[in-house]
Amino acid sequence: MTSPSRIFELTTHLSSIVRDLEKAGIRLEIGDDFAKYRAYRSKLSDRGPIYPMFNVASSYIDHTNGFWICGFNEDGDLIHTQAVRLLDLSGSSLKMHLDRHRHKYITPDSTPDPDQTFYSGPDALQFITGQVCYQGEFWLRARGLGGPRSQGVTTLLSRLMLEVAVATWNPSYVFALVPQRVAAKGAHLRYCFNHCEPGQWIGPDQQVTEEDYLIWMEARELARTLSKTRPAVQGTTGALKTTLAASLPQAALDVGVQVNG
Repeated sequence: MTSPSRIFELTTHLSSIVRDLEKAGIRLEIGDDFAKYRAYRSKLSDRGPIYPMFNVASSYIDHTNGFWICGFNEDGDLIHTQAVRLLDLSGSSLKMHLDRHRHKYITPDSTPDPDQTFYSGPDALQFITGQVCYQGEFWLRARGLGGPRSQGVTTLLSRLMLEVAVATWNPSYVFALVPQRVAAKGAHLRYCFNHCEPGQWIGPDQQVTEEDYLIWMEARELARTLSKTRPAVQGTTGALKTTLAASLPQAALDVGVQVNG
């Protein structure tokens, strides 16, 4: 049972993040109705289709095993998405899960034969187990130098996800898959993750069909990350900074990213 003091602490932290994002021009909506999320996603004609892990037409996902976060600008346009799926990997491993459910993670049309394509590389695949949260669908629109990416809100948005996921399920691990070009620019730091390992999707002829890096964090690291000083707006220029983000390399704050899934 969560203590009243912990509930108050969490409420205070989440309120702070929401206010900071509102100052950056992002109105948030968090939900667990994935039919509604699918409807939101279908309006984004400049993006690929929703990944099966978060599509109610392909997977069973509701309030018991998932939630989503959407952000809207002042005109009501959808400018941010991310979603989280809880996986029960008790008695199993992430390696076994990705082998069994690879079709739900492979980028459509990236391989000549999804049935013969497997993810390999990261050592962590073997020991990530238990109650595991998967972060996917992360997208943040970039429009001009004054857009949300230039204000460093990626860290805030990912931190919001971590706070809600930990409060809801207290997972043993959290992970995401990011394209190699994004991982090389320090995406895991912007997402508040501790580990980043190279990974590849290997096709039927042993060819590399896609390079996705595994970023992940275990429960103790999650607790340490979330116990640090929470985000706060600093300065008078209107640019959003956080006490966590301020300690990260600037290059890791300035590059736009999209997480698979």
